[in-house]
Amino acid sequence: MSSLSTHVLDTTHGRPAEGVTLRLMADATVLFEGVTDADGRCRDLPALAPGRYRLEFAVAAYFRAKGVVLSDPPFLDSIPIHFGVAETGAHYHVPLLVSPYGYSTYRGS
Repeated sequence: MSSLSTHVLDTTHGRPAEGVTLRLMADATVLFEGVTDADGRCRDLPALAPGRYRLEFAVAAYFRAKGVVLSDPPFLDSIPIHFGVAETGAHYHVPLLVSPYGYSTYRGS
């Protein structure tokens, strides 16, 4: 099994994104649902076997809760990040840097 972590950073406000709802999926199966803490992290993600996964981040709801006025529909509503786990025993860190109109991700450490 490999460990998984994530960190959501709100680049509009220049701080960790507290209160982002996320879920971890394998195909159509929900493996985990949670909310980011004050540091923008979700600390209870499960260990993963090699395979294909998806993290989904509900960013429009987060920005609306912070008072950001978004279009209807919003440009970015939910962001899916598809990633693969190939190494058993490795650590996979999937950060999300997000604003209402753009995002980036990478494999972190």
